[in-house]
Amino acid sequence: MATAVTIFVQRDRALRVFAIGAPIVGGMVSGVLLGLVDTAMVGVLGTTELAAVGFSSFLSMVFFSLAYGVSIAIQALVSRRKGEERPLECGTYLIGASWLTLLVGPALSALLYFSVPWFYPLLNPDPAVVSVGIDYVRWLILQITLVGLIQAHTGFWNGLGLSRLYIPMLLVMHTANILFNYLFIFGNLGAPEMGAEGAGFATFLASLLGVMLYLFLAIRHGKPYGVTRRGPSRADMGSIIRLAIPAGLQQLLDLTALFTTYAIVGLIGTMELACYSVLINLINLVGLPAWGLGTAGATLVGQALGEKNIPDAAAWAWDVIKIGTLAMALIGLPFLLVPDLILQIWIHDPATLELARVPTRILGFMIAINGIGYMFAMMLNGAGDIRRVTWINLLTQWLILVPGAYFFGVVLEAGLIGIWLTHQFAYRAGQSLIFAGIWRSGRWSRVIL
Repeated sequence: MATAVTIFVQRDRALRVFAIGAPIVGGMVSGVLLGLVDTAMVGVLGTTELAAVGFSSFLSMVFFSLAYGVSIAIQALVSRRKGEERPLECGTYLIGASWLTLLVGPALSALLYFSVPWFYPLLNPDPAVVSVGIDYVRWLILQITLVGLIQAHTGFWNGLGLSRLYIPMLLVMHTANILFNYLFIFGNLGAPEMGAEGAGFATFLASLLGVMLYLFLAIRHGKPYGVTRRGPSRADMGSIIRLAIPAGLQQLLDLTALFTTYAIVGLIGTMELACYSVLINLINLVGLPAWGLGTAGATLVGQALGEKNIPDAAAWAWDVIKIGTLAMALIGLPFLLVPDLILQIWIHDPATLELARVPTRILGFMIAINGIGYMFAMMLNGAGDIRRVTWINLLTQWLILVPGAYFFGVVLEAGLIGIWLTHQFAYRAGQSLIFAGIWRSGRWSRVIL
């Protein structure tokens, strides 16, 4: 693919995109594969357990939205300071983000942990799913602070363009998670047999290990960037919060809207919910080049803006779009042509497999188009134009995705296929057109960080 890309992008620029983006994609692949391994291992327990874990995993992403927002904010600030040749200020933002996470994370975990038995049944009407899901999701809730710290470190290294440094840490963390799953889901090697709850406990242990690995990485490689130099000033904390709040809100709105769609699918049936759980994991998998390369593009755009080189920032974005679109088109082909070979890894019930086949083909066809929106949104965030992305997400999610899913899926009784068509064609493709138009306008280049 790298050879094909050089037809459209200068070789040195393509190599720089790959140097930053490939490790990010690799890290994301390991994370998504971990989620798919979780799903496959839990799927052995039954359809109810599969639905509960998939539903709960997506719900936990809503809880983690502030952590994702902090990562976006740190990457934008660090990449800008790197471009301005002020490397010692970069570590200040990592320290500040860590302080913010340690302040907010434990309180949020406590609130959600004790309230989950009340709100979980309101989101899913199936008593069997509720029974399994509450025990599982509580372990994910306890990870909010850990995930926040991991995301802060990830945003820091991405902003510096040194994503390759943390990949070994992710691989160790995710390998450990698989081992913990083996132990605690099935009770192997003398461990307690916890079933679906064991998958949540395994993820908690892996996240704890991940935090320790990232701290080691910061101590070992962070000194040239001011990690051990000084704490953040009030102005530094203000900059972090000013970007982290809309970035976190952006993630919260996105995940809440998608979770609401998840709940709408739950109204149709448990088989549809189990099917949708697998589809969401698949869309995460085939979207990896867009998210990873978009993150690399955010770093390159931010650094170019720090150098006061707006034409170069714009050029980096279009280079990333060319590379990412080609990558996603290639990855989408198996989902379009041989969906059963992929679905059979996680779905063992013939009726559920039949239900998932057409949506999987649609995903393979649309992912290259929809990925353009992912990449432009990431790069707008990297330029600091976070509020505009947040507003676009808000409007498209609550005026198109959620009402469209309910209308076509429930009112018109089109079921899962009606919801999936709304998600892929009206919502995601519509966002791609809007974000591309915003980038062409050039207003992102005037944001001051």
